[in-house]
Amino acid sequence: MENSNEITLRQRINELRASGRPMDVAHAIGIVVALAAELADQHRQGYHFFLYPGALFEGQDQKYHASSQSAHPPTDPADAACIPPESQGDKPGGARQSVYGVAAILYELITLQSVGQGMRRPSEIAPDCPPALEVILTKALVPDPHHRPDDLNALAQAFYQVQPQHSIAPPPADVGHLDHDEGFDVDVSMSLLPPPPSPHGQPRIIQAADAPMPPGVQMGSPVMRQAAPLINEKESLVAVKARLEADPRPRYVVVRMGMDHGPFRAVELLQQIASHTFEEEDLVKDSVDKTEMQIKDSADFAPFARHARMGRHEKAEKAALEASVAKESRSTTGKAVIGLGAVLALLALGVFTYMQTRGKKSDEIAVIEETVANVESEQGLKVSKKGGKAGGGVTGTVGGFPQLSGGMSCEAAQAAYVQEMKMGEKQKADLTVGQLGAVLNTGSYLNSCGVPSSMSVSICAAIQNGRAVGVTVTTSPPNGGISGCVSRQIRNLRFPSNPKLDITRTRFDAQ
Repeated sequence: MENSNEITLRQRINELRASGRPMDVAHAIGIVVALAAELADQHRQGYHFFLYPGALFEGQDQKYHASSQSAHPPTDPADAACIPPESQGDKPGGARQSVYGVAAILYELITLQSVGQGMRRPSEIAPDCPPALEVILTKALVPDPHHRPDDLNALAQAFYQVQPQHSIAPPPADVGHLDHDEGFDVDVSMSLLPPPPSPHGQPRIIQAADAPMPPGVQMGSPVMRQAAPLINEKESLVAVKARLEADPRPRYVVVRMGMDHGPFRAVELLQQIASHTFEEEDLVKDSVDKTEMQIKDSADFAPFARHARMGRHEKAEKAALEASVAKESRSTTGKAVIGLGAVLALLALGVFTYMQTRGKKSDEIAVIEETVANVESEQGLKVSKKGGKAGGGVTGTVGGFPQLSGGMSCEAAQAAYVQEMKMGEKQKADLTVGQLGAVLNTGSYLNSCGVPSSMSVSICAAIQNGRAVGVTVTTSPPNGGISGCVSRQIRNLRFPSNPKLDITRTRFDAQ
């Protein structure tokens, strides 16, 4: 029987964390074997509850039991990590959810870390973790409930076989009850636990069982047996993408050039990576797992960023090849008809254009690209007619056009202006390149920020009502201080006024 003075498992974990020493594997297995067996009996009686360390009290029998707190969802982020994704933090679960919770609790006991994105294999943290234990955790920590086993007695038996001398034997698994699941295999490529590193730098192969089970371990039912197929990395991306897209939470913030972008849902971040908005060197923060790392170091997003980079390079190489072939073709056919006078005229035009653009920046940084496009709400950009409020940053409308509050990135301003859209036919901009260029191309604000002549600067500005409501500045080589300074200078500039949103892009190249 619980009382208010009982110590919870969360308190014990916090004590371990304060000491800096995780629980030894044998002791932790003894705890979860008894817990899994007791939970199996309670679920058979029809009980559903939230399973997490803060809801488990320490009884006089030195075992942990579900308290009345298990009727309520967790508030501690570490406790929340033990709740499977399908519960969404507000639905008490049955046996299948408890399989995930027990495995998450064991992982935290022996590593003092929570399960989730970026988690490491327990053997990398706890040297005494047997390979067989990692196999069990891999199968139990599958976010998709359709690919996760639900036999808690089988789970208890599997844990017990790893360290039988340190725990009491649990009841046998109800194998007969699961005979109808014959042929169901656990797809461990979908597990939260990352696969082991590939030796000698060879392409990674994800195997259904990364290590052999100890003698006699049958996991109690076909649900927990090893899956036979091998899955290559490309095929596993499908499973990773499906898992990420199943999470609806806007949990990711990306830091690019010193500016925060987001928060994004996983599917939104994948789209941004595919469109090259964010790249491998950018920082991604996970507000749920409290992790922060470069995209290239993220187990979930790194493969997609790598594929996007490869695609971008292939596209650039193809364009360069086509341009080279076209140039050679023009040169070959034009030699017979283009006289010396035409050549001189082209050279004169080139010198004139060069001098015109070079003079726009005193420290020899030249404008080499400038474009402008209008973001229409009813014409070229087709707005979804579904219900829903305007995106963040929209303060109202003028003449049927959304009005933005400002202080955003260029991309965020465009996204806020039109939440759901698809590009239609190209529309004529309301403000011309010349009108916007008269303000942006002077380059005086670059001098104010001390931009060196060896640095290139790319600017994307969202212009509305005579001011820049969204600005994104990137420099090469990267310099967050200069990018921020240029961004602030542009936000203080004044442009021709128009209630529609115009997007202008300008690039100053190093000389």
